[in-house]
Amino acid sequence: MGSLTERQEAIIVGCLLGDGAMRCKTNALLEINHSIKQREYVEWKYNELKDIVSTKPHRRFGNAGRIAYRFTTKSLPQLTEIYRKFYFAGKKIIPNNLTIHHLSLAIWFMDDGCKSYRAIYLNTQKFSTVEQTKLLSLLRQQFDIKATLNKDKKYYRLRIAVSSVGKFIEIIRPYLLPMFRYKTP
Repeated sequence: MGSLTERQEAIIVGCLLGDGAMRCKTNALLEINHSIKQREYVEWKYNELKDIVSTKPHRRFGNAGRIAYRFTTKSLPQLTEIYRKFYFAGKKIIPNNLTIHHLSLAIWFMDDGCKSYRAIYLNTQKFSTVEQTKLLSLLRQQFDIKATLNKDKKYYRLRIAVSSVGKFIEIIRPYLLPMFRYKTP
């Protein structure tokens, strides 16, 4: 297995900003796991990454009758490099020198984005407020997108400022799968 393509790396980074998870023993693997309702999305991710995957996506029955659709990649040294950037002591973090590709931003939105009237939210509750503050800075520095922390019950998430929603959508539009257009205002 050679190196990952730029597109594959962008997809993996987007997944890690969103719902993706990695595990590492000798080498790391990426796990893609979504609701069965997002089967088409999982299939798209699989098709993009299939040369680093050994088994096709499949159903998985979880707690409370939840049915997931998932796959994992092979354990590879190239993924271990990414794992070491995104995980510290087994916990997902935001690397200090992260560059977010437009495709990564779109995948992050497709995984964790939602709308409320004219605003867009990125459900980043799994990250600490320190990590979320890094994300706010990255959005501002790399895309000139203004966002703030927004309290959702007891956790925080990112809220894209209404003044930046148009720019945000313009960036992700070329990559946004039709099934996720409902998430945009």
